[in-house]
Formats: sequence, structure tokens, C-alpha cells
Amino acid sequence: MEQRDSEAATTVGPPAAGPPAQDLGVGMVGYAFMGAAHSQGWRTAGRVFDLPLRPVLAAIGGRDAAAVRAAADRHGWAAAETDWRHLVTRDDVQLVDICTPGDSHAEIAVAALEAGKHVLCEKPLANSVAEAEAMVAAAEAARERGQLAMVGFNYRRVPAIAYARRLIADGRLGTLRHVRFTYLQDWLVDPEFPLTWRLRREQAGSGALGDLGAHIVDLAQYLAGEPLVGVSALAETFVRERPLLAGTSAGLSAAGGPSVTGGAERGPVTVDDAAVFTGRLASGALASFEATRMASGRKNALRLEINGELGSLAFDLERLNELFFHDHTEPAASAGFKRILVTEPEHPYLAAWWPPGHALGYEHTFAHQARDLVEAIAAGTDPAPSFADGLQVQRVLAAAEESAGKNAVYTPVPTSVQTQP
Repeated sequence: MEQRDSEAATTVGPPAAGPPAQDLGVGMVGYAFMGAAHSQGWRTAGRVFDLPLRPVLAAIGGRDAAAVRAAADRHGWAAAETDWRHLVTRDDVQLVDICTPGDSHAEIAVAALEAGKHVLCEKPLANSVAEAEAMVAAAEAARERGQLAMVGFNYRRVPAIAYARRLIADGRLGTLRHVRFTYLQDWLVDPEFPLTWRLRREQAGSGALGDLGAHIVDLAQYLAGEPLVGVSALAETFVRERPLLAGTSAGLSAAGGPSVTGGAERGPVTVDDAAVFTGRLASGALASFEATRMASGRKNALRLEINGELGSLAFDLERLNELFFHDHTEPAASAGFKRILVTEPEHPYLAAWWPPGHALGYEHTFAHQARDLVEAIAAGTDPAPSFADGLQVQRVLAAAEESAGKNAVYTPVPTSVQTQP
């Protein structure tokens, strides 16, 4: 039943008229997988949440004119651009959303901020610590002029994860002892899968470490409310050469997905296929991480468990409306992990959606992300995760990569801004 009886029996008039929300023109650079997900979020947020600004899909950008025009038509963007430099200076664009490979994040973000735009940038923030530092500096300068910048770690916006953060911040787990995170995929198991941009260091920065590891490092610091201060890592590239995509030459790859097929010529894989690392949080709690695109049978398996002196939490993205909580203060005879169905209006984001028990999905995280950023812009408050938070993640990834190069030597992470709760 989609509507409760009590609601169906109540007759109400139209909502009180108020001033129309001011438009917030969004320009997005990139139109593939993440572009589609972000488009869904921007289209949906203003229709579900009562926002102080109305997101308008002003323009989408990409190098292929036919492809970007098709994406604009499919996802509801008013205009299509083939030059991101023109997109970021459009008068009808107040916010630039960056959904491109990591090698272009810094250039686009800095230019957009200098053009007076707010910025949302997909994770990882950049391909290097130096680029991320330049982005933070640009964001700090833009903040003085009223522009805001946020990095897109969308899994923070899963209601169950946001609720887990609330429980930890409220002290329900007490002092944290262990955090464990894994992120497992299998789309590279086939050695004949072609050499897409995600497998080239010059475009992606790193492999599973940056692509998947960035998410779980951010979640560990977000949930714990404190940064990682050191890591010890191992990484491996199991398939070192792959077929080039049709129409590309050695040293050059195009964007692609699991459906693309390669040609006869092969090129080197220059990023990791998998990474495992341990770490220590600032409080002394121990952390472990595993990120791989070589786990056959696992499509998008992000799992976590956090243990504290007073209790534990566990979450599995494949059951993303559920959170498992153990209260260690209960009598042993009746204690144990209990399943919390995170669909109640009291849970984060849920009051705007469906009646309890009606589950949400992956795509909703992007609507939540859009809501949080729009509200921050309207209020003039700093959004989270900030570019500084993205830099902290980048420093952890760089330390892990350095450690892996030294065969798991413990590598301190340079002091950075505390991750925002």
C-alpha cells in the first residue's frame, strides 16, 4: 500500500504559497557512468526535498559532440558543450559538477572556482597530493569570495551509513578499537577486458587503490570522526597487459565500460588491480582495508565493521537499507547483532521519501548529495566532505602507494585537516 489509510482519509488544501526558489544553474563536465548518476541526482533532488535553491540542468560538457548531445537529451540538460572552458564561464551556470577522469579534476576545478562558480568534484579529488593541495588552495581563496567546493563521496549519503555516523558520534560504540573495510569488484577478472582509461596511471592516477580505496578510506575517517595517521600496504597488478580499445593506439586509451571489446594490439596496465593495507587512526584504533577489481563474483561489495568498547556496527552495500548494531552493554544471554531497517522518517534523509519499509537504492545517494550541497550553498556554510577532506584521503592513498612500493613498510601520513564529521 503506497499511501497510509490515515493519510488517504485526510483532506488538505494546497500548500501555502511562498516565494519561488531561486534557480541554481548546474553545468556538468563528463557524461558517462558518473555523469548519468549525477544527472539523476540533480533531476531528483528538487522534486523530493524542499530546497532553498532550485537546481537547473543548464549545460553538460564532453569532447564528442554527438555523444554529449545525446547525453543532454537523455538526461534533461538544456545545452551541450564540447569545451569545458566555455561551460565554466557560462552566465547560466553557477555550479560546476566535475565527472571526468582524475587527470583533469584539478585544472577544471581551479578554473571553475576562479570563474566564480561553486564546485562539486567526483572522487578521488585528484591524481596526486600536489594537485589536491592546489585544489584546496583554490577552494580556500574562493571561499573568501563566497564560492563553495565539495568532493563527491556519495556513500556518505547512504542513510544507513549516515545513521551509523550518528550512533558513533553519540557514543553508542564508546572508544573505537577496530575499523574494517573491504570493497570488492570483479570487472577485471577477464584478462581480455580492454585497456580503458581506468587502467592507465596518467589518466586514473591509480587503480583499485584510488577508485575503490578512496571510498573506504573516506568512510573510515568519516565514521570514526578522526584521520588515519599511518598505513602499511601491499598492491599487485595481476594482468599486466590488456587489449587496446578499438580505435586507439599504444599509449592511448578511451573511456569504456564492461561492455566494450578490445582489439588485437595490447598495451601495458600501469595501475594496481588490488591493494590491501592496514592503518592506525589518530586515537590508536586499528584499521584494515582491501580494495580489488579482481574478486570474481563480487560486483560492488562494499562492507564494513566497526568495533568499540561498548558495541559494534556492520554494513553491507548489497543490503544498503540495513544496518547491524550490537550493544555490548546488554546481558550476554540476550545480546547480539540486531538488524535495523533504515527506512524510518527519523533516519537521515528518509522523511522526504516513502513510508517505512519502502527501500531506497544506489541512485538516491546522488539526490542526497545534491540536497546537501544546495542547502550549504544557500546557507553559506561549508559543505562536507570538503576539498580539505579529499586532500586527507589523497594523502592516505599516497602513503599506501609509497608503502606498497617498499613492500609494506609502515608509512606515516602527513598531518592534515581533521576530517569533518
